[in-house]
Amino acid sequence: MPTVSTQDIAVVTVGVVLAAAYLFRDQIFRSSSPKAVAPAPSKLANGHGNPRNFISKMKEGKKRIVIFYGSQTGTAEEYAIRLAKEAKTKFGLTSLVCDPEEYDFENLDQVPDDCCVFFVVATYGEGEPTDNAVQLMQNLEDESFEFSNGSHRLDGLKYVVFALGNKTYEHYNAIGRKVDSLLTNMGATRIGERGEGDDDKSMEEDYLEWKDAMWKAFSETMGVEEGQGGDTPDFAVTELNSHPFEKVYLGELSARALTRTKGIYDGKNPYPSAVKHSRELFQVGAERNCVHAELDIEGSGITYQHGDHVGIWPSNPDVEVDRMLCVLGLHSKKDAVINIDSLDPALAKVPFPVPTTYATVLRHYIDICAVAGRQMLGVLSKYAPHPEAEAFLKSLNTDKEEYSITITNGCFKLGEVLQLAAGNDIKLRPTPDNTTAWAIPFDIIVSSIPRLQPRFYSISSSPKLYPNAIHLTAVVLKYESIPNRLVEPRFVYGVATNFLLNVKYAANGETAPLIAEPLISEPAHASPPRYAIEGPRGAHIEDNIYKVPIHLRRSTFRLPANPRIPVIMVGPGTGVAPFRGFVQERVALARRSLEKNGKDALADWGSITLFYGCRKSNEDFLYKEEWPQYIEELQGKFKMHCAFSREPPYKPDGSKIYVQDLIWEERQNIAQSILEGKAYVYICGDAKAMSRAVEDTLARILGEAKGGSAEVEGAAEMKILKERSRLLLDVWS
Repeated sequence: MPTVSTQDIAVVTVGVVLAAAYLFRDQIFRSSSPKAVAPAPSKLANGHGNPRNFISKMKEGKKRIVIFYGSQTGTAEEYAIRLAKEAKTKFGLTSLVCDPEEYDFENLDQVPDDCCVFFVVATYGEGEPTDNAVQLMQNLEDESFEFSNGSHRLDGLKYVVFALGNKTYEHYNAIGRKVDSLLTNMGATRIGERGEGDDDKSMEEDYLEWKDAMWKAFSETMGVEEGQGGDTPDFAVTELNSHPFEKVYLGELSARALTRTKGIYDGKNPYPSAVKHSRELFQVGAERNCVHAELDIEGSGITYQHGDHVGIWPSNPDVEVDRMLCVLGLHSKKDAVINIDSLDPALAKVPFPVPTTYATVLRHYIDICAVAGRQMLGVLSKYAPHPEAEAFLKSLNTDKEEYSITITNGCFKLGEVLQLAAGNDIKLRPTPDNTTAWAIPFDIIVSSIPRLQPRFYSISSSPKLYPNAIHLTAVVLKYESIPNRLVEPRFVYGVATNFLLNVKYAANGETAPLIAEPLISEPAHASPPRYAIEGPRGAHIEDNIYKVPIHLRRSTFRLPANPRIPVIMVGPGTGVAPFRGFVQERVALARRSLEKNGKDALADWGSITLFYGCRKSNEDFLYKEEWPQYIEELQGKFKMHCAFSREPPYKPDGSKIYVQDLIWEERQNIAQSILEGKAYVYICGDAKAMSRAVEDTLARILGEAKGGSAEVEGAAEMKILKERSRLLLDVWS
């Protein structure tokens, strides 16, 4: 038995004494006169030094307007900045443009009487706020949330709302409308009408139609007169004669990318993912392309779930970069190093990393391939090289119908519009010799053209089968423009999907096929647009393996955890992408279950039904070779119904068969699965036609199953499905 030493006893004694001193420290060390206790911070405190207090920032910067934007892809932020610029130009009023997740809203009731709050908010998903506006909406909706006045009231607050949405979605502008309603109910006063932008038609035109009447009401309510502002630049562009080359951004999207150091990969620091494998999914000779790419994430720290989205960060094609360089007269100094400073950081932050070069800005950082905006053309008209070009732009700026017919239908980019205005031939590959230069200050270009944003795609794999790779399925966008008086029909190319197509060609050593177009000298589009896919400083190619910048976006588009619950999936075309991941998820679970529980492990599983559609079974049937294997592994639990719209059989009247027709044919099984089996229903794909038609068909099926109509009983059942998250959509327009 061990003995206890004197040293051990001393240590224990000291420990006991110290513990007692800690427990009774208040009584031992308290003085005869208690010290004053610092008061808790008051809700009415002005918040000086608190970076989350927008009221103090407004007062310090003498801002009479604060603009909060709820933005998922950058569009709402763009319009917030435009409103701030217009307030400054029209009335000389400066604004504080805020990301709402960076601020607290307890002091929203403290906005001074002579100030106004703008809310520029997009609706995301199924009528949800954008990620950065979640806390704002929770504060506005929660009646127990108290502002600094001790109540949930905002009496006297003046506000403006511009909502961004898409009418093809059921919850069109739901968040903007909700913000408006909540503020009104809390006693706030709206200035002007609520603005509503529809991205399905023209967000730009909706904004232009709304803003003039709003500014008039704003002027009257706020007691300000138009004409007190001025046309001042947002940025100062400076050419740098000497700067360390290794510190110049040449397309890197973050400081970590520039220094090639590891960190957390997200939307502010995309991950350069190696393309492990890529292939064409459509049959050889098909009119279209569809790229399957497998993006390596091993060692990146990136994890995903089935149903998530991957954001692809493309660059602009060579021809459009050259076009803008020539139009701006910058071709000879495209590689000149420039720095850009914001002249009012609260109004307009420099939207990309600097220092950089002219060519880099046009290739990697701004969206030069977007259709030129009508308001932008009016701004640029003053820089026209001759009166005819000025008149051309002014006409498009003032004549909404002419702009729609010529620019919108023609899908003209800014560089092309400026060439057309100057009388240049846009069919030729642009060079300084065949392109008229405009004296447009580069700061105006940075201010007028929005940041090049990532494009999101539904992930088409399951991490259960592919833990180290994200699979992507993308139809390459190429279509003919509507002819007009200026040009004949021509091909228009999607930026990101053609970028991916370039990567596929290069990765597989393939040559891009020539495209049949009218014979012209030096054609700009004899083949699909080419991209600098090697990336800045060649960072996106290593050992003949190409890399693509990506980041992940989480989704709620998920399978039920219990495999006994039936699942109904509707995904024609690339709408099938997430369902490939869904089925792989169930295959992985089935393998484990069979290994653990034997051959009858799947006996009590619910049915897994996929309704798929494409044009022809031998042309664009995606992953045609995989589905039979999944059917076999899932032991008949997985069934697939296919509609081929451009091959027999057709309907009795000769019309095409689509997925909604197959759903109707299976109406008894579907009604039973939903009403009795509590099935989950998923729809992915086109929002404008397909999704709506499928929902109408489901309402009809459920209405009849309930002994009523689609309009009453069917609509009620559909509402229940959505409220209980048993009908989930991942759709686009």
